Amino acid sequence: MVSVGSEGTGGPSAVVSGGSERTGESVCDGKRRQICGNRKNVYERQRMSEAGQRKGMEMEMKVNKSKLSKTTKNDMITYGMVILTYIVVQLLVSTGHVSSLIQGLLVPFCTYVIVAVALNLTVGILGELSLGHAGFMCVGAFASAVFSLAFKEALPGGLRFFLALLIGAASAALVGFLVGIPVLRLRGDYLAIVTLAFGEIIKNIINALYLGVDSSGVHFSMKDALSLHMEEDGLMLIKGAQGVTGTPNDSNFTVGVILILVTLFIVLNFIHSRTGRAVMSIRDNRIAAESVGINVTKYKLIAFTVSASLAGVAGVLYAHNLSTLNALPKNFGYNMSIMILVFVVLGGIG
Repeated sequence: MVSVGSEGTGGPSAVVSGGSERTGESVCDGKRRQICGNRKNVYERQRMSEAGQRKGMEMEMKVNKSKLSKTTKNDMITYGMVILTYIVVQLLVSTGHVSSLIQGLLVPFCTYVIVAVALNLTVGILGELSLGHAGFMCVGAFASAVFSLAFKEALPGGLRFFLALLIGAASAALVGFLVGIPVLRLRGDYLAIVTLAFGEIIKNIINALYLGVDSSGVHFSMKDALSLHMEEDGLMLIKGAQGVTGTPNDSNFTVGVILILVTLFIVLNFIHSRTGRAVMSIRDNRIAAESVGINVTKYKLIAFTVSASLAGVAGVLYAHNLSTLNALPKNFGYNMSIMILVFVVLGGIG
């Protein structure tokens, strides 16, 4: 038995080595199975995490879509209310159920709506109290009236009024930007008082302004009309306290409603934009907005300038509804600014 075992191939050492090889192979197989199982578990966890991320992204997209659809629905309801009001008023006018007095007030109504929406951008969205929007309205009114009067014969009515809108909006935006640089450093009642003062300053400057044009160019004076030294064929554009006379009547109720829709479109898209969210964050918490890197002065100036520009658009509509435009306290004084603020408060701030 021993000799056979010893004469066999390898003897006992061969038996032992064969067993150790089989043991090593079984250990390697176990390690391979363990590694494969670990890899499988890792792959399954990755797949589950990716599936969870996809589901989270899908849920977020659904939430964003629902918010977007809700915002869009609210905006469409606002536009629809304006259009419905226009249709009802037009039907009443065409059937003779509206007096001439009310018909004459339709364009001023549109003017007040536009300037109230513009002021709401400052008071409701920015959160700052401004009482100078009558002054911005005055700037837009006189700038557009001077342009329309100067090019009354040279341009057709539609193109002239469109260019007057652009000029009035740009002029009011420029004045709003220049006023906003020092004024927006203040807050609360101090800002209201200073903007009120600037509105009165603008009105008084226009009342003291004399402007004319003739073949030799544009003449300007703040003394009297004789100081212009104009030629006989010259045209007086601004006659001091007498204002502007002979402005073409290019505005009507339909144009007013169109401008209301345009103003709403600009303001609502501004509110829903990145800039609008930054402005509202400044309104809610100025310190927190500064801490996350929002340039407070920049965004406040943007909102104030856009608001002043839209007030200038309202002034253009107002000026082209009158044959004589005067910078009177009842038109562009502080009472007008307070009345516009009352409109905003009654309509709902923000």
